Amino acid sequence: MDKTACFEAITIGLPHGQPVTVATAANALQLLTEDWPEPRGPRHRDAVDTCLKVIDGHRSSQEVRRALVEAAAEAGYRVS
Repeated sequence: MDKTACFEAITIGLPHGQPVTVATAANALQLLTEDWPEPRGPRHRDAVDTCLKVIDGHRSSQEVRRALVEAAAEAGYRVS
């Protein structure tokens, strides 16, 4: 189990509070499950699933980054 699977950090501007910077699968999963506002679409579900697979060692950390960017784009959140 790899909770520290790292990737190049991205910052997501959620509609509430300060922008959030994420660089690990565990942080991405926390953001997606605890802090991500409703409504949540199919890309959000894909990103959660990808995080879990990376943490279990079945996918690469770069896949989390890509899935997180896609979920943010789906929701209309700024990514940098």
